[in-house]
Amino acid sequence: MTSALFIVTEEGYWGEECIEPLTTLDDAGVTVTVATPTGEQPVIDDRSIDPDEVGSEYADHLCDIHENDPRLNNPETLASVDAANYDAVVFPGGHGTEFDITHDQHARRALRTAVEDDHGVALVVCHAVGILAFTRGSDGSMLVAGRNVTGFPNEWEEGIVDDDDCMPDGRKLPYWVEDEVRAAGAEWDAELDADTSVTVDGNLITGRGPGSSSEAAKTLLDRLNIEPTEASANADD
Repeated sequence: MTSALFIVTEEGYWGEECIEPLTTLDDAGVTVTVATPTGEQPVIDDRSIDPDEVGSEYADHLCDIHENDPRLNNPETLASVDAANYDAVVFPGGHGTEFDITHDQHARRALRTAVEDDHGVALVVCHAVGILAFTRGSDGSMLVAGRNVTGFPNEWEEGIVDDDDCMPDGRKLPYWVEDEVRAAGAEWDAELDADTSVTVDGNLITGRGPGSSSEAAKTLLDRLNIEPTEASANADD
């Protein structure tokens, strides 16, 4: 049975970026385990479930899964899981990842394991792509150096934070994903003229952000040699 480990922030994940891959993999028969840094239930970013932004029906869908999925309600502690035991590791996005996931040694170890293992694969979405700026490979070099990636672009960040880099909830953003990942040696292209952006480089799949989550999940299924269900295949139609 194919399995995937979802590493989810406790500081505010973006609803679509976690739940689209989660339900897509579920529908395809993948066994999913959810882990958070301390084992506490992850928090969903209120902006990602705003009916005025995503529509009331989709907001209700996201809230229902967030509130009732047993894996999201009772996650494993990140230190207690071993990425080597999973076929894929998924890092959903959201600004919250910058406050815990991207600086967590267990999260970085899981990413390294998935990318360097011949039988593994990592999917990293949106702000979670920032973890690539802080993860070294087993040889000590930056894991992302020379790799083609996409992620949350500076152009979008400019429309969210104020002049002091504070977000709408008042928290100061620790860093901008594009700046740090570029500095770590990545070949960055967020494909701003495209509706979606998903990049594959070896065992690393990256997704730009909201709107690319479904395509990213299907790309992961393809990498796992699993056919998506009809419902998943038609999700963007």
